[in-house]
Amino acid sequence: MLLRWFLSALALLAVAYLYPGVRVDGFFAAAVAALVLGLVNAVVRPILVILTLPVTILTLGLFLFVVNALMFWLVAEVVKGFTVNGFVAALVGSVLYSLITLVVNALVGGKK
Repeated sequence: MLLRWFLSALALLAVAYLYPGVRVDGFFAAAVAALVLGLVNAVVRPILVILTLPVTILTLGLFLFVVNALMFWLVAEVVKGFTVNGFVAALVGSVLYSLITLVVNALVGGKK
């Protein structure tokens, strides 16, 4: 679990390096943001997914990108040292973060 947290923090740093709309001030800020993002995705995201289920079905699941972007943006508003410049940056940042963590988790292996 600590390894995944560390790798998630590195993934946030990679997103900040790849995309200028996302800024992370250092590894400590990335680690805190990764922790808060994990907690938000575990607690708030399922509630939002259920509440927005009709819209998600209507858009054939594409609205989940909006939900992910909102979670990413929410964490940026809460964590000092982690900044996202608007909704489009949150959308691109959340997609990049998801792709990077998907690859990292596949390389590390094992279950969550």
